[in-house]
Amino acid sequence: MSVRIGNIDLGEFPLLLAPMEDVSDPPFRYVCKQNGADMMYTEFISSEGLIRDAAKSIKKLDIFEYERPIGIQIFGSDIDHMREATEIATQAGPDLMDINYGCPVKQVACRGAGASLLQDIDKMVAMTKAVVEATHLPVTVKTRLGWNDDTKNVYEVAERLQDVGIKALTIHGRTRAQMYKGVADWTLIRDIKKNPRIHIPIFGNGDIDSPQKAADWRMEYEVDGMMIGRASIGYPWIFREVKHFFKTSEFLEGPTVAERVEVCRTHLEKSIEWKGLKTGIFEMRRHYSNYFKGINHFKEYRMRLVTAATIDEVQDILSEVELKYSAEMV
Repeated sequence: MSVRIGNIDLGEFPLLLAPMEDVSDPPFRYVCKQNGADMMYTEFISSEGLIRDAAKSIKKLDIFEYERPIGIQIFGSDIDHMREATEIATQAGPDLMDINYGCPVKQVACRGAGASLLQDIDKMVAMTKAVVEATHLPVTVKTRLGWNDDTKNVYEVAERLQDVGIKALTIHGRTRAQMYKGVADWTLIRDIKKNPRIHIPIFGNGDIDSPQKAADWRMEYEVDGMMIGRASIGYPWIFREVKHFFKTSEFLEGPTVAERVEVCRTHLEKSIEWKGLKTGIFEMRRHYSNYFKGINHFKEYRMRLVTAATIDEVQDILSEVELKYSAEMV
């Protein structure tokens, strides 16, 4: 049976790309989409930034036809500003709006946004209602189990947010206090999915880093789909590998060096297209070590890639990498 968010059909068991600050921009989303991500989100966007017309926030509203279905994710601590930001973001033409109630980092949570709303469910509900009423698009939410071990209140959150009109809920299996440490616990996520009152799709997030784990947790926790974040950084192939394993119970061969180089080139190309030549080359530097992780003696190439100043230089180094490692494997 297909999973639906409003009128968006996501297929039988969708794999979602998590919104990640400074990672899930359009160039990165492009390579994830090519490798099987069923739905994606923008990086989270500050409601204050949108209202002030801050260039960085406005730029994050850029979405492209090939990315659909795509959600714009916003965060903030002021209900009226969130309503206004929703109206602005809706005009950018996404398929849905998503609210971030999960971000644990200090500069967000300590300003009363992101995961800090888990300490004030009444306000969270009022804010969500305001967002739902400010757009014709389906609204979804991403959150955590609770603020800390003593306040794992996501069961109540799920019911109350569904009551004010959200169309899907993604739950990260950690509390805010845990940040990204320890192991994600999906048992509460399963309890919510089994709650007879809940009829919206429930997606699990946290620690999905292999096809085997994705298949095991799909069975064990009975969620409607999964959101993958950190495991996709430098490895967009995770989506196709998980899907292949679901279908066949067999592991797909990992990407060859030639495939890594090809995706790297595509990412670079899209980065320059979207950000301009200088910024595109500069911001691509943080991705090289991730794309070639695990390849022996790569340090010298990485050092050259992160100092290369022109697109021709980068392309030449990537050609060298492909030639050297492909020859070694023959």
